[in-house]
Amino acid sequence: MKKTIVIASCSILILFIFAFTNKEKKGKEKKPKRVIIMIGDGMGLAQITAAMSNYKGLNAFERFQVIGLSKTHSADDYVTDSGAGATAFSIGKRTYNNAIGVDVDSLPQPTLFELVKKMGWATGVVATSSIVHATPASFYAHVKHRRQYENIAEQLLNGNCDIAIGGGYKFFEQRKDKRSLLTELAAKGYATSADSIIWQNIRAEKLVYLNAYDGMPRVLDGRKDFLSKASQMAILNASQNTNGMMLMIEGSQIDWGGHAMDFEYMQTELWDFNDCINEVLNWAEKEKDVLVIVTADHETGGLALTENRTDKKAFIPKFTYNEHTGIMVPVFAFGPGSENFSGIFDNTAIFDKLKNLLDLK
Repeated sequence: MKKTIVIASCSILILFIFAFTNKEKKGKEKKPKRVIIMIGDGMGLAQITAAMSNYKGLNAFERFQVIGLSKTHSADDYVTDSGAGATAFSIGKRTYNNAIGVDVDSLPQPTLFELVKKMGWATGVVATSSIVHATPASFYAHVKHRRQYENIAEQLLNGNCDIAIGGGYKFFEQRKDKRSLLTELAAKGYATSADSIIWQNIRAEKLVYLNAYDGMPRVLDGRKDFLSKASQMAILNASQNTNGMMLMIEGSQIDWGGHAMDFEYMQTELWDFNDCINEVLNWAEKEKDVLVIVTADHETGGLALTENRTDKKAFIPKFTYNEHTGIMVPVFAFGPGSENFSGIFDNTAIFDKLKNLLDLK
């Protein structure tokens, strides 16, 4: 009898120690010191499946071990636009279509960039659209309507975004109010450049680099590896901040290919985005403290991969609609904290998960 009691007591003690140790271990899980959010605008599962089936290189999406699904609808419409979609990521609240960084009452809400700024982190956006387009704007600006481009550009002066690389020269230098925002940004310590011909590697902790009058050219029109180069430069510059960094990198024109119902346009833009993801993952694998999240704000085009009766090993891509749709989109995660991004959740949960993971106040 005594032997039985001793064995039982030892078992309980072992279970207690195991539970306590696991609790302590869980509490000390490594948190990311750097976060990169990569958004393939308009990129649904069909876009990834179709484009990557014809890709000859390394499929970046197959490198992720943690995959989830995000529900994308906005506050006023089952089908979101990019403004409400990206704002859901940046402020953690559903809002109306066309909103940028504001809630359903048009009131500004703190963005992820503003919250990590309180911890002294560097922030930045890279896009193949203009840097005042809906997705990048949602991370650093607050306006009632996404087409208030000059107002959005002006809000870079608030200092919530340290690095901005993409198109949009006209919104900074050919404005209705005749202001030169590049001059004003330079006065606030930003390095500025507006060279769309020769790529420059600029080393600066604060940088606004405008590479096109409005949106960047298409890959089909010779944009080449701009997105990868710009992302590498943003990472290098933001990493000078030893406190941490958060970047948003957008493959903007995957969406534009869907709106145009042009499969080649969509596919080449997604290939370009894939190459950029591979570059980021290669770097993150070495650094160990980087959380990489790849997702979309919505799907565009209702892409269907239909039967090819003349070639049973291929498919015929068909866009069913030239606007956004309301289907769920994938979420891929890599690095410390990535396990939080599996399952099915609202798009606002990406904000919530990052807020909890980073202990943002």
